[in-house]
Amino acid sequence: MKKELSLLVVCGLVLLFLVGCSPSATPAADADNILRVGNGAEPQELDPQIVTGIPEQRLTSTLFEGLVDADPETLDPIPGAAESWTMSEDGTQYIFRLQPNGRWSNGDPVTAQDFVYSWRRILTPGLASEYAYMLYCLKNAEAYHAGDTDDFSQVGVRALDDRTLEVTLESPTPYFLSMQTHHAWFPVHPPTIEAFEAQSRRGTKWTQPENIVGNGAFVLQEWSPNRVIRVVKNTVYWNAGAVRLAGIEFYPIDDVNAEERAFRSGKLHLTESIPHSKVPVYREKDPELLHVDPYLATYFYRFEVTTPPLDDVRVRRALSMAIDRTAVVENILKGGQRPAYCLTPPNTAGYSCQSAIKEDPDQARALLAEAGYPNGEGFPPIELLYNTSENHRLIAEALQQMWKKELGIAVNLLNQDWKVLLSTMNSRNYQMIRSSWVADYNDPVNFLECFTSMNGNNRTGYANPRYDRLIEKARQTTDRAERNALHQEAETILLEDSPILPVYFYTRVYLLSSEVKGWHANPLGYISFKSLYLEPAAQ
Repeated sequence: MKKELSLLVVCGLVLLFLVGCSPSATPAADADNILRVGNGAEPQELDPQIVTGIPEQRLTSTLFEGLVDADPETLDPIPGAAESWTMSEDGTQYIFRLQPNGRWSNGDPVTAQDFVYSWRRILTPGLASEYAYMLYCLKNAEAYHAGDTDDFSQVGVRALDDRTLEVTLESPTPYFLSMQTHHAWFPVHPPTIEAFEAQSRRGTKWTQPENIVGNGAFVLQEWSPNRVIRVVKNTVYWNAGAVRLAGIEFYPIDDVNAEERAFRSGKLHLTESIPHSKVPVYREKDPELLHVDPYLATYFYRFEVTTPPLDDVRVRRALSMAIDRTAVVENILKGGQRPAYCLTPPNTAGYSCQSAIKEDPDQARALLAEAGYPNGEGFPPIELLYNTSENHRLIAEALQQMWKKELGIAVNLLNQDWKVLLSTMNSRNYQMIRSSWVADYNDPVNFLECFTSMNGNNRTGYANPRYDRLIEKARQTTDRAERNALHQEAETILLEDSPILPVYFYTRVYLLSSEVKGWHANPLGYISFKSLYLEPAAQ
């Protein structure tokens, strides 16, 4: 890893801070009403229209707010930057009325024009946002993003006045309101973007603490890379009176053992995860601290499908058929996860995939021989990348041994920190790479559209025109049974082509202090930080 030495030094300082003090039954944050959170990794960015990962999503959700928020318990749409909305009878047009006291963190009013500007920015081809496709439900948004038209007035969003936004869709989209909690739809502050010439540029400094302007419940106070990100309550937020936390500290700890020690010593209220080996221990000794929640998310590996030997579908299918997923979830994970034989988790908005990848080592060996590698002979060593984490390493090592045993092939393992891994994935400079997909909203298309040929989150080189057509038709179909039939057909194709290797369906396994109140688990893993508060434990 290019930055291994410097990261070790910085991480050492973080660990001294987090676990070097004597254990405490009560987090020090209680005294100043600061929530301390393990965030899993150093964020790639804080620009809501560029970021792609969960560590970034949690941070941007505190700094920015979309038109509609979600009830933290039911996930039903509730007012966000918009105080109210109406929908046309045919479901293709929405009118949003913005909060009368909506303010940017610098005091500027949040206007309907700000949303028009922001959605134009994410759809600007030069920004190359991986999530621009989420806005394709807007009329003519895809054509604008593809460069087929440069007239943004043809895209289905316009400001009727400062507080009224009109949105026109290509077709009825049942999950449109639910999508508004995703950072792709968040507004950005036009004068700040213009000042840093960031309309279509990445890597500017507009997201630094001294520059960033947001409309969320918190503002960025400090960003010390690989150490801590601090946000504090935004006093001009439209609903500031309901926000009870003074601030939040996010710690990018990718060592799950260090994170667990920090929690145990009272330096964190919430962890991103927990070492697999500690799950049984907490179940027995501290069950009230261990949370195992249903989670609409899939853990898988991506294949780069355009270069040998993984350009051969028989090789990809052999790798997928040779592994024992049940052994992974039962012997390593131990947190209620389920083996994944397809991409979409069961009962996603009533949809469950009927196709499946078979686990069949004999057939896997036959496929590998058919591809020219009998018993693994002549098979070139390939590399599997994963982001730095003890949990990811254990899974990768288990699969490495299975491939050696069942197929006679060598798979080398390499870990990279989160930011480097994302860069590697985006450039497709890999052979196999650890990945996951956490639902942005509860609909199977949110999983399946990721592997259409032009989707920014594909990142495998995979393209199948028939698959693309099925997903596009499903997007435009309102009948649930018909949509599910299209999804079934598309997912069957995806599994046959095997650009990915599904491993397991997540549960969310984490540690939560009993001092955190207002917490509600939900299958999207959505955290409403503005609904949380701290209450010291009884002595």
